[in-house]
This record gives sequence, C-alpha cells and structure tokens, in this order.
Amino acid sequence: MHPLFLLFLLGLITYFIVQRVATVTRTPIWLLWLVAMMPAFIWSGWALANNRKPPPSYLVLVPLLACLVLYWFLIQWGRITPQQSDPTNAEEPAIAPGNPVEPQMEPVAVRPIDKVEEQHLQTCFPWSIYYLQHVEYRPQAVICKGHLRSHPEVAYRTIRENVERQFGDRFLVVLQEGANGKPFFALVTNPRSKKYTDRGEQEVLTRPLLAGGLLLATFCTTCLAWLQISGQLDGGKSIQLSPDVLAQGLPYALVLLLILGVHELAHYLTARRHRIRATLPYFIPVLPLPWFPFGTFGAFIQIRSPIPNRKALFDVGFSGPIMGFILALPLLMWGLAHSEVVSLPQQPNLFNVQAFDPRFSLLFALVAKLMLGGALTSGMAVKMHPVAVASSLGLVVTAFNLMPVGQLDGGHIVHAMFGQRTGAMIGQFARLLLLLLSFAQRYLMLWAIVLFLIPTNDEPALNDVTELDNRRDLLGILSLALLLLIILPVPAFVSSLLNM
Repeated sequence: MHPLFLLFLLGLITYFIVQRVATVTRTPIWLLWLVAMMPAFIWSGWALANNRKPPPSYLVLVPLLACLVLYWFLIQWGRITPQQSDPTNAEEPAIAPGNPVEPQMEPVAVRPIDKVEEQHLQTCFPWSIYYLQHVEYRPQAVICKGHLRSHPEVAYRTIRENVERQFGDRFLVVLQEGANGKPFFALVTNPRSKKYTDRGEQEVLTRPLLAGGLLLATFCTTCLAWLQISGQLDGGKSIQLSPDVLAQGLPYALVLLLILGVHELAHYLTARRHRIRATLPYFIPVLPLPWFPFGTFGAFIQIRSPIPNRKALFDVGFSGPIMGFILALPLLMWGLAHSEVVSLPQQPNLFNVQAFDPRFSLLFALVAKLMLGGALTSGMAVKMHPVAVASSLGLVVTAFNLMPVGQLDGGHIVHAMFGQRTGAMIGQFARLLLLLLSFAQRYLMLWAIVLFLIPTNDEPALNDVTELDNRRDLLGILSLALLLLIILPVPAFVSSLLNM
C-alpha cells in the first residue's frame, strides 16, 4: 500500500483523537494535530526519498520525543484554568461547558440567582451537614464553598434533595474536591431540565438499526481479515472470493466480535443498572490492510448523562475489561490447545500467526505453556488456531483499555480509586513508563504515541468525593495487575523455569 494513503489514514485517526483534547485546552486543534503528525511526516518523507527504506534509529527517536514534549507543552500552554473561568478564584478547578454534565451537548447559559433565590439556596445547606460560608458565580455554575461536617455521601444526598425541593430539576448538584483539599458544591445548569427538553425533540439513544448495521459490516470485514492475517493475500496474491473462502474466517470473526461485544455490553448494562444514559454498543468496521489486518477498530458506547458517583464510575469502567477477560481467557486456552508447535523463525514477527512467539507477554507464555506442555520449548513457536488469534487480540484490547489514562477504562478505575487529581497524575506516570517500555517492546510504541494524544483527565462524577469500598479497591488493584501480566514480557528467570 502506498505510504501516502497510509499517512492519510493515520492523519484522520489522529485528528479524531486530538479532538478529545479540545475540552481541556484552548490551543488550536490544527496545531496539536500538526505536531502529533510531524514524526509521521518526517518518516514518510524519508521513505519516499530513499526508496521506502526504514529511517535510521535517530530519525525515529528524536522527532518522536521532541514532538511528544511539544504536544504536552502546547496543551499545558493553552489549558483552561480556573483563572480563565473566574479571575477572583485560583483555588477551585474550572467547570467547563459540558463538564461534568455532558461533553456532547451544547452548553446552556446559567440563569443568575437573585437575592431571594440565594436565600432559598442557603436553606439547602444545614449547618450540621455542610457549613456554607459564601456563594460564587461562574459562567456555567454556582459555586458553594464551606466546611464539610458529615460523611460526603450523606452530605451529597441531603443537599441534592434540598436543592431539588427548592429548584426542581433546574440544577445538577456536583460535589468535588478543590485544590486545597476541601470539598465544595457546584450547581450546574441541567441541560435535560424540562425547561430545555420541552423545546425540542427528545434525544434518541437506542438506534438498533445503526448498531445492527455496523455489527453486520464488522462481521464481513473480520471474515475478510482472516485472509490477510493468515497470509493468503501476502505478496499480492489474487484470491477468488467465495462462500467457502470467507467461511475460513468465521471462527476468527465470531470469537473476536463476541469478546468485543461482551466487553461493551457489560459497560452498557452496568450503566443502565446505575441509571446512566448510554447508547447501544457500536462496532467500527475497517477493511483489512497489511499494516492493520484485524478488520475492526473495536467497539464503543457513548455515555449521555453524568456519572452519579465514583462507585458507579468504577463499576462502568471495570465491568467491560473484566467480562472481556473472563470470556477471552478460556477461548485462548481452547485455541492454543488446538494450535501446533513449529520452529521459531530466525527473525520472529509478533504478528506472524503461522509462527507466533508467546514470550512477548507473561500471561500468554504461561497459558501457552499450560496448554502445549513440553512441546513448547526454547526455539519453538506456535502456529495459531483462528480462535487463539481472535482471543489473543481480545486480550490485547483488554490491556489497552486497562491503561490508567484519561477516558480509557483504566483511567476511570484509577480516578474512582484515588480521585480525579491523583488519577490524572497516575496517567501521566503510566504514559512515561509505557514510552520507556516501548524501547524494549517495539510493538508498544504505537500505544505510547496514542496515549500521549489522550488527555489524562476524564469527566468527574456528580459526587466525586465519596471514596470506594475495600472490595472495589481490591478489584481495581487486581485489574492493574492483569494489565501488567499482559503487557510485560517474560523475565529471563521465568523463561528458564518454563524451559522456553
């Protein structure tokens, strides 16, 4: 495939990723996109000028590191700060339009609270629950500062009920922790108030025809993908498409769609259980390409209402990866049990399913050794069954989603466990660690680049102060341990113990 076409596809994907940064910075999207794409421009120019030869190492590392640093600097340079929202206060975080209400909707202007309404607001804060000291006005919220005198969950529930009694559904009540560590309340205009929803049509969430059409299209592209993955199209081979030929990809397509579908369906059902508005799962079909032969970019759901609390945020984020893992692991075991052991090529390729080296991942190596036993020794590889390929890809998708960064599932998990500010710092640290690890595991380089394009902050919950219980904290730690098991290579001493 021509490098310019690949560059166009990469630029399109990068643009959609960079668009997500628009809510946290005023830096122009086109400038962020240009900086993010600059390494690809340099590498493509080198390839075109040198007969498609790969660029030298210094030309890979220097532009990549320089542009990542510049990209981070531009985001920080234009970051939306509290001073930009209200110059009178530099302590509290800015509550930007759609944050935390809903980033997909147009912001709605806050109607000012008059003196009489402010007196009514004062009565919503019992002194034994939350001692209200003063009220501040922001473009998109009314900030209520004071001292918390009860458990955060009790305070939030009491004050939300009082506000609803006084103002109806006019406001969403938000409880967040300020930069000084003190919780504060914010009354944000509710865009789903009857005052606004009565003006237009009700938003349609469930689009079964769209979801079904995308599922059917993804099923077709993943069936075709197996021809690319299995090497039947290598070297420009022509192949006559027929039902029998496409049927070869059925095991791969069905297992992959099942794992991705269960992952997103778990998100959807958990969101419904917590009364969070969410769309049906949508699959993303893509024609198989030599550089991306898998037939799909995955699946997603869209959250269309605020997350009520950190427990709900954790449950929604945790449910998808864990259900995908619970399904993918036994399928991987079955697929490996029906795979063959072959000799490892002199130049192993991670994406060569005809001679797959499971040592790139500690979890893959352990499962492969368990299912293949003594046949899998040093210098041997695995000719993978289609079910093993699909379930392996499902585990890789699980690992990527567990990355503790921004709006990924792992980002939601660490936010729920440690709070929004600490979760964002963990995300920054995780991105740097993955970048360092990618120099040893080159296949992680693309992950590291994508993670640097994703903002580390995700949307706060309405009650973003009440902490998780011990059970959820333990499950969160186990999910991060699962991430490490999947992405870390097999250590030398483990490889010697396994005779691999």
